[in-house]
Amino acid sequence: MIKQKKNIRVALVHDYLREYGGAERVLEALHEVWPEAPVYVAFFDKEALGIHAKRFKDWEIRETWITKLPFYKKLFSPYRIFAKKAFESLDLSEFDLVISSSNAYMAKAIKVNNGKHYCYCHTPPRSLYGYTTMTDWKKNPLIRVVGSLINHYMRLADYSVAQKVKYFIANSQETQDRIKKFYRRDSQVIYPPVDLVKDYSPKKDQGYFLYVGRLAKSKNVDLAIKACTNLNLPLKLVGSGKGLEHLKSIAGESIEFMGAVDDKKLHQLYAGAKAFIFPAEDEDFGIVPVEAMGHGVPVVSHRSGGPKETIIENKTGVFFDELTVESLMSALEKVQEISFDKRAIRKQAEKFSKKIFQNKIKKLVS
Repeated sequence: MIKQKKNIRVALVHDYLREYGGAERVLEALHEVWPEAPVYVAFFDKEALGIHAKRFKDWEIRETWITKLPFYKKLFSPYRIFAKKAFESLDLSEFDLVISSSNAYMAKAIKVNNGKHYCYCHTPPRSLYGYTTMTDWKKNPLIRVVGSLINHYMRLADYSVAQKVKYFIANSQETQDRIKKFYRRDSQVIYPPVDLVKDYSPKKDQGYFLYVGRLAKSKNVDLAIKACTNLNLPLKLVGSGKGLEHLKSIAGESIEFMGAVDDKKLHQLYAGAKAFIFPAEDEDFGIVPVEAMGHGVPVVSHRSGGPKETIIENKTGVFFDELTVESLMSALEKVQEISFDKRAIRKQAEKFSKKIFQNKIKKLVS
């Protein structure tokens, strides 16, 4: 265990709290290391977080002036043009160490005059650099024109902010390459913490396939639904998002939408799955595939992004190369033909444990 200096004043900064995903798991792991640290966010939307809001109930959370803008909970996406100014306005002069957890809302824009600033970068904002996003915002011609102009300004601001960060931490080699390409900055890779079930023992699968995550365009959930419908394979989907109604409209009888579930139920679903499907393109890291492997479950993933660093082909999962239903169907048929060693899959997942993450973070900032 790395010992920290006594009386060090620490603050954590996070883009915003309105949904629960991999970035929020990173924030939780950081908060476990520094439980007394205040957490600064652009805004905190308890209603949008739903059952996950209770995770943060005992935290000291401080919001920015974005909460004073009208309808900020609904207009948070266009309000990102104010995010840089909002985070820059924070007074962090009392802290010796500030760790920002940043993606698209510029938490890394904070000014740390009297301490050190480490930015844990989940990825440079996907919408600014040509990667698929949660919504198809270019579909509307007017929004495409206005959005492109805003994105041009945001790219310039994002690059400028990135030059003021003292140290970058990347959540994967994929993200490290993006930081180098778009920011011209070096970084150190520390893989994010994965929630691994304790006292693991292999469980017999229940024959269904599983997807866990946001029901968003960038996740390509429709491919999983269509492929499993065509093959008449049982598929359980955990998560929520704006695409829910459309996805339900294309789902066959073998598809089951579970909505949001608590951790106990999620672990049960992982343990009973025959394989986990992860069709996202250019994922920054991808925590949920590793969570699945932590239960001894093989992963069917698109061959791109972070999963290339975590999945060992034909040992802990299989890849498909084309973002088509046919390519995914072939992979689903292949994964059923391979006899996987559940303990070997679990062993691979253990390389990404929360304990390893926390020790590496503490060693770095020491």
